[in-house]
Order: sequence, then C-alpha cells, then structure tokens
Amino acid sequence: MSTMKLTLLTDFYELTMMQGYFKCGMHQKVVFDAFYRRNPDDGGYAICAGLDQVIDYVKRLTFSKEDIDYLRSLNTFDEDFLQYLSDFHFSGDIYAIPEGTVIFPREPLVKVVAPIMEAQLMETAILNIINHQCLIATKAARVCYAAKGDGIMEFGLRRAQGPDAGTYGARAAVIGGCIGTSNVLTGQLFDVPVLGTHAHSWIMSFPDEYTAFKKYAEYYPDNCVLLVDTYDTLRSGVPNAIRVFTEMRAKGWKPKKYGIRLDSGDLAYLTKKARKMLDDAGFADASIAASSDLDEYVIQSLKSQGARIDSWGVGTNLITSKNTPAFGGVYKLAAIEGPDGSLIPKIKLSENTDKITNPGNKQVWRIYDKQYHKIRADLISMDDEVFDPEQDLIIFDPKETWKKTKIKAGTYDLRPLLVPIFKNGECVYKSPSVLEIRDICTKEKDSLWDETKRFVNPHEMYVDLSDKLYKIKADLLEELSMKALQSE
Repeated sequence: MSTMKLTLLTDFYELTMMQGYFKCGMHQKVVFDAFYRRNPDDGGYAICAGLDQVIDYVKRLTFSKEDIDYLRSLNTFDEDFLQYLSDFHFSGDIYAIPEGTVIFPREPLVKVVAPIMEAQLMETAILNIINHQCLIATKAARVCYAAKGDGIMEFGLRRAQGPDAGTYGARAAVIGGCIGTSNVLTGQLFDVPVLGTHAHSWIMSFPDEYTAFKKYAEYYPDNCVLLVDTYDTLRSGVPNAIRVFTEMRAKGWKPKKYGIRLDSGDLAYLTKKARKMLDDAGFADASIAASSDLDEYVIQSLKSQGARIDSWGVGTNLITSKNTPAFGGVYKLAAIEGPDGSLIPKIKLSENTDKITNPGNKQVWRIYDKQYHKIRADLISMDDEVFDPEQDLIIFDPKETWKKTKIKAGTYDLRPLLVPIFKNGECVYKSPSVLEIRDICTKEKDSLWDETKRFVNPHEMYVDLSDKLYKIKADLLEELSMKALQSE
C-alpha cells in the first residue's frame, strides 16, 4: 500500500481529454485549483490532510510498459499519444496548504501550475486523496472538541470501506486530534501510537470472567484495561475487575495504565456507578474508557449527563464520517497561458452562484486578530498581490458586496497559506511527521473562535476576495453575459 504507484488511478475522461489536447497541439501552461464548497456536517471549518500522499503520488507519476499495454488494449488511444505517455513525467509547480491547517470553503487547497496535459491527468487522484483525508481529519477534530481534552482513540478499521480507507483514515484521524489508533499498519507506516485492549471473545474463551481478567492482568500488567460488559457490568464485570486489581496490588503491582472499558449499555448511568465502585475500593486512579457507536454528538450528550469517562474509543462514525460520507472537493481550471506567456484568468459559470469559480492564479491569506490571536477572515487574492498590516484593510463578502469590514492598521497579522510543494517538477517540501502535523492542527484549532467550533449554527468564517480579484471576476462575468446576449 505504501509503495503503490497510482498513475492509472484516474477517470477515463482525463486520458481522452489528454489525447485531445495532444492532437490539438495544446501544451500551454494552466492553473488548476482544488477546493471544496461546504464544510462537512454543516460545521464551521475543515482540516487539511492528505498532502504527503499527494506528494508521493506525483513523485511516482509515470506510465510503465504494463500501463501502456493496457491503454493500447482499450483501442482508444493512438500510438503517438501512447509514446508521449511512455516518456511522461510531471514538470510543473504545485502549491498547497500544509496538512493540519484549518481551512474554509472556496479557497484553493492545492494549486497546480503545469502544462495542460499534466495538470489534467492529476485531477482525479488529487481529489481522491485530499477529499478522503480532509473528511476524516475534520470528523476527528469535531469528536475531539466534544471530548473536551479526553483522549480519543480511533477504533474503526473493521468498519472502514477497505484497507486504504482504514489505514489512511486512521492517519487523518490522528492529524485531527486522536491520541492513537487500533490500526497496527497505520502505526507502522506513520509512526503513530497503536492502542487497544481485548475483545469479549477473550472473556468468553475462559471458564469465567475472573480468570480471564486475571490472566490478562498477568500478561499485560502495565496496560491492563479490562472489558467489563460481557455478562453484567455492575454485578460481574466491575466487581471482578476490582478483585483482580486488589490481588495484583497486594503483589506490589504498580501499573502505568489500568482501568476498565465499557462497550454497551447506558454509558452515563453505568460509568457513574462504576466510578463509585472503583473509588470505594481504593482505585480512584483507575481509568474508565468507553466505546459503542460514539460520535461527537453522543460524546457531548454523555458529558452533559455527567458520564465518568476518561477516554473514548470511536470507530464506525469516525472512520466513515457517517453523517457526511463525502467531502465534495472539486478541481477547476482557473487560468491558461496566453500567446505572450501571461496567465489569462478563466471562469466557470453556473446557474448555482455557489458553483461560479474564482479565476486566475491566486494566493490565500489568513488574517489574524492581533489581540486575541484568532482568525478574523481569509482573503483570496491574485498571486502577485501584497498587503501591509500597517495599513487599513477593507474586506467584503464576494456575494453580498455591501457587507464590508474595515480591519484597522496594526490590529491584524497576515500569513500566506499556499506554500511551494513542487517547482519545475522537483519536490521542494518536506512533510512533517503525522504527530508533528497533529501538533500543528492543535494550534490551528486554537486559532478558531468558539462560535466557529460549535456544532449547531456555527459562525461562518469569512472567505473574501481582494479588490483586484473581485474586479477580474466581475469583468469576466460581464463579458460572458454580454456574449450570451449577443448570441440570442
């Protein structure tokens, strides 16, 4: 999985368009933007993830002899085009928002500046990788926010949509804030903590629950978390766990981690009762973990009910992002090289105004409130624009332009979000480790206002256009509108 070459992980029409460009002699440079239009789960933000896998994909983007033979067998592609593919390699530039960054709709996450055939081929794979990992990282961030500092363990491998989704989804979940995963392959590939205890089958394979607990504690004294709901949580499971803890302590047992886990029942009621039983028996430092079809809404509800849970194992609803199973990212042409070598902005029209694209070669700026170190807004500009934080900045809603805000000089900071990843086909970016990206993500989430992080009616962060970009967009819309009238 970690060494798989994904050249043919593409939609068929990418290749037919490439051959069309080839036949037309179209080799000019273009700009494509990958972005998304709506936050998952009707939330206020998303988390960027998947860039390292995009980098790996681009580095391996060549057509093998077997690839060429397969394409030839489709009886669609001519030999001159297949010869072109046999020598194919990426020669352009890629800019991207680094993983772990908080992101918002309509701003470019990945920008490809390359010859048109190269940029076209990459569409499907980039979207496949970015859409999936952004989705799961965002879900994890929401779940972690609901837990209010409690550890979240990603437990979803067996319910994921296949090995790739389980493995890269777990990677994204750790980026979003999870303390670890049950997926051992993810642990191996990305050097993240692997976590887990035992299943009900361990209990059921012994003559009785007490014996099963005792054996487990003997084998794993430093990580002894016992699953107590196989038979009867309060009458059997917790008492037997306490019995084993008592016997182990009498032998001088000083565990690094111990406690109980519940996977069913009324978790609020049962954990409050279990907490009292453990405390009364002298095990106030024993942890209580819970699983059982959890998500951010269930965790938030359980905490509001006073559930005594220290860590949460979240599986199906996290690894599948059950409520919102797709991220919805798109990849759109934004500019094309003209006869003089300049990049001519291009725009896509739609009856749905949300689907009208932002033209040109662009940069994204994050505007921070200097006093509170929180995000005020994001600003999409043309790539050659510069801004001075010591001057007033007026931003406005690109759809409802009368909504304007003046950000006074000296009260804000600016940060460009799109950074170089490839230059002239060579990778110039080194990805941090997954745990380093998680730390970045933690700081990024801290830059959000609480109003943006809430689950119900979150505040929508402003993503505005610079004056220059807005004028280019308005002029293109007017030009196309007049052409449409003249053709009637």
